[in-house]
Order: sequence, then structure tokens, then C-alpha cells
Amino acid sequence: MLYPMSPKVVELKRELESFMDRHIYPNEERFYLEAEELGPWKVYPVVEELKPLARAEGLWNLFLPESGHGAGLTNLEYAPLCEVMGRSHLAPEVFNCSAPDTGNMEVLERYGTEKDKERWLKPLLAGEIRSCFAMTEPAVASSDATNIESSIVRDGDHYVINGRKWYTTNATDPRCKICIFMGKTDPDNPDRHKQQSMILVPMDTPGIEVKRPLPVFGFYGVPDRASEVVFTNVRVPRENMLLGEGRGFEIAQGRLGPGRIHHCMRLIGLAERTLEKMCRRVRSRVAFGKPVSEQTVTQERIAEARIMIEQARLLTLNAAYAMDTVGNKVAKAEIAMIKVAVPNMACQIIDWAIQAHGGGGTSNDFGLTQAYATARLLRLADGPDEVHRNQIARFELKKYSNA
Repeated sequence: MLYPMSPKVVELKRELESFMDRHIYPNEERFYLEAEELGPWKVYPVVEELKPLARAEGLWNLFLPESGHGAGLTNLEYAPLCEVMGRSHLAPEVFNCSAPDTGNMEVLERYGTEKDKERWLKPLLAGEIRSCFAMTEPAVASSDATNIESSIVRDGDHYVINGRKWYTTNATDPRCKICIFMGKTDPDNPDRHKQQSMILVPMDTPGIEVKRPLPVFGFYGVPDRASEVVFTNVRVPRENMLLGEGRGFEIAQGRLGPGRIHHCMRLIGLAERTLEKMCRRVRSRVAFGKPVSEQTVTQERIAEARIMIEQARLLTLNAAYAMDTVGNKVAKAEIAMIKVAVPNMACQIIDWAIQAHGGGGTSNDFGLTQAYATARLLRLADGPDEVHRNQIARFELKKYSNA
């Protein structure tokens, strides 16, 4: 292996896989039923029942690097563990390793005051509350974060917030108590990357209205509790500003780097699980006088799927190594590459698996439609493919600026 796992990670991976076998996979059907029956405004009991079990086994907050609150793993060490969790939609939250809480906890860990950490980070780390991150807006192309129009206006010892956000994950969850809100404090600043700020907004503040849940390919609550939220004259104390006015874009870049790689790590696990389902299905079905697994087109797709997963995993591990050794900012190209490659890989493999399952693949019985919704969503979340490709091209062209 190019990136061998340390004994600590090998043991954690073994414990995670055991927990998945004992508690996650047997409860997936219940999880999807609860999500469908209770909807995005409710807490799913199965998740709350399993969280104490994961915490008791020490499988908790594994994502946090360089912190006394988690396992203290590097990005490279966390990668194979995150991949295991990504095999099931149920798993990440059970281990307190789900988005957007992971990114929000890292922001609070890095930029929050001691008061912020006591009030918000501590219960998030304990899995007692959830959080949301309000950046994307329906009125503008938010793939360019400088387009954001929501306002954060200073008024004495407070800031007044106005704006309409959507795809704000978790806002419909009754446990969602804190929002990290991105808006403009200095819209006329000639440096467009210093116009934005981030501020902590308690969700019980007057003026916040969670308008509606947003379905992802018809799914509410799984794979994402996407929501539309309106902020009307929301007043929060001046000390809720994170890092300082005009630092929002800087925080966003620091936050989204780990978030992007975590998404990719999980998607590799989801692709592996999907390939397993595909192989089992085609071995058990007969068409035109022979098993579907003996059809050449099926074998070609299985072979391509294995190649694509291995390529994506190596690319992701390389990005994790770069983040650990040179930092997130220097590793921007590596992060951008996996953010394009991995969701596209997963979409293709899930599509082949749906085809191999026949009509049943388009139902919810095999978990493939839910998997596709996740993979397709992630070609847009944390920046669309087009933005990352442009960034990669600029990095490449810069090498020849003096040629």
C-alpha cells in the first residue's frame, strides 16, 4: 500500500466494521422507514438509540484532527474509517461524524470563543444538539460565493441579519440549535472576497423562519435534511461574529476543504457497497439462458467499477496526505480533483447497479435510488463540478505562465 494504515487505525477500522455489522446494517430498513414516515421535521428514534452504543465503544468524533475531543487522527488516518461509515446513510450521525456538524464543530474549535465552545461546541461534541450552515441562496448563483446577497449590518452592540437561504442542511431538525450564517458586512469593499462574514445565530432567535424542507430527488430527510430558511431582522450580539468582519470567505475555504474530502471518503464507501450489491444481484439472476454475471457487458461494468473505485481512493488518500503535510490551502488542487472525480465515479457505478437490478433498481427496496441521490447531490454541494474543473485548469495553466 502507498498509504499503509497505522496499528491504531487498523484496530479502529476493525471495531467500526464490527459495529456496522451488529448495529448499522440490521437497522437500515428501520431507518429509511422512520425517515419516510416521520419526515424531515422529526428526530429518528433509531439514530438516538444507536448513538450511545457508538459512544460507549469509543467510536465517537473520530473526524476531529489535533483536538482533545476526538481520536486525534490525521486526514489520512481518518480516510479509511470515514469510508466505512459512508457505506450506510445511517452510520455517520450515529458516530457523530455527519455533515454539516463536522464542519461546524471544526469552525467552532478553530474560531469560536471560549463562551462559544461552552455553549455550542460542547453539546455538539456530545451529540446532544445539531447545527446548520447557511450559505447557499435561491436568488443568486451561489457557486460563486461572492454573489451572496444576505446582509449582516452592525447596529450598536448587535448585528441585524436579513436574507433567504436554502439547502441549509439540518434546519428542519428539532435538535438544530445553532446556525453559522454567511452574509455581507461590507458589500462595497473592492476586494470581493472581503465583503462576507460569518456569524453565529441561535435558531430560537426571533425572525428566523424555517419555511420548508427541500426534497433531494423526492427524498425528505435522507440523504439530506435540506431546508429553506428566511432571516428577517434577526438580531444577534456583536460577539457572535466569527474571527472578524470580512473573514467569512477565509473561514469558508478552511471549512469546506475538510468537508469536501469527508464527502469523498464516504462516497468511496458507498460505491464499494453498491458494487457489492451489483455483484450479488447479477450472480443470482438468469437472463437469456445464463447468469447475468456471465454477460460480457456486466463483466465490463464490474471491471470498470473496480478500477474507478481504486483510482478514486488513491486520489483521495493523496489529497488527505497533502492536507496533512502542506495544509488545506496548498492542497487546493488535490481537493478540487477529488471533488470532481469521486462523485462522478459514484454516480456511474450506482447507475450501472440500478441497470443490473432491473426495474427493482429504480425502487427504494435496494437503497440504490437513495445512493444515487447522495452522489448526484455531491456534484453540486460544496461547489459544482464546473467550478472545481476551472480551478484545476487555472492551477495547471499557471505552471506555464512564463513559458
